Amino acid sequence: MKLPVVLAAMLLAGPAFADDYLGFQSPTGNIHCAMYIFDGTAEARCDLREYVPTYTRPPAGCDLDWGMAFAVGAAGKGVLACVGDTVQDPGNAVLPYGEAVSLGGISCVSAKTGMTCTNPDGHGFSVAKARQKLF
Repeated sequence: MKLPVVLAAMLLAGPAFADDYLGFQSPTGNIHCAMYIFDGTAEARCDLREYVPTYTRPPAGCDLDWGMAFAVGAAGKGVLACVGDTVQDPGNAVLPYGEAVSLGGISCVSAKTGMTCTNPDGHGFSVAKARQKLF
């Protein structure tokens, strides 16, 4: 999908620590996501503001926050992220329903049913307020 120049510029205005950074949110504002390339490796992460937890056990060895953040790399399965930060930003561009963004082989699609991010291997996650799924 080719983004309008203004939206593309907003999405690329991210933290200086990443080589490339796309920050976006669902139309409801409940799901905030970031896609970035750091040291040549792509990753996508989405955080939920409000949610009914599907996963009730923390990731192994996690001493930080968990349950509301999901991530996938350019290879491998999606994971329940153990995080001490957030990708939530009220300034994130809205990704309209039915639209997608891609970076480093990972694609995220916005839908009324939630946000789904998938890597080239077909792995990733789908998140929504009512349910979250890793695959």
